[in-house]
Amino acid sequence: MATDSHISSKCICMSYRPFKKQQKQKEKEMEDKEEIKKSKVIKIDTQKSWEHHISQATNQKYPVVVHFSAFWCVPSIVMNPFFQELASTYQDVLFLTLDVDEVKEIASKMEIKAMPTFLLLNGGTPVDKIVGANPDEIRKRIDHFIHSTRSYKSV
Repeated sequence: MATDSHISSKCICMSYRPFKKQQKQKEKEMEDKEEIKKSKVIKIDTQKSWEHHISQATNQKYPVVVHFSAFWCVPSIVMNPFFQELASTYQDVLFLTLDVDEVKEIASKMEIKAMPTFLLLNGGTPVDKIVGANPDEIRKRIDHFIHSTRSYKSV
């Protein structure tokens, strides 16, 4: 009986090797998918972070779209997946999100009065503001914004 168990054990180990290789390959594929899923939206949680990202975008001539939200505001939370989708769609745009309660000075400076608010900046200057959770309007305005900044760059 000890011999049968030894043989059985050996067979399991031998058949385990291809399984282990397949498992590693599946894990690698999952990691790759997770990498793709990683957010292209940068969370701003300090004044310094805001200044850094706005300065960097301005220097590189990237337009910026900011989602001003609040953790307690359901429409803001509902807009998060849509905002993520926009960030994946527009590769040459910097997408930032910030909670107005975490970085009050920025919300105040940008005159944010309601959430969600989407602010479009070019060269660090606000050029458009969309208040409310209206995905179609937001997409339309961002499309127009991106088109106008590209036209501006080519002039």
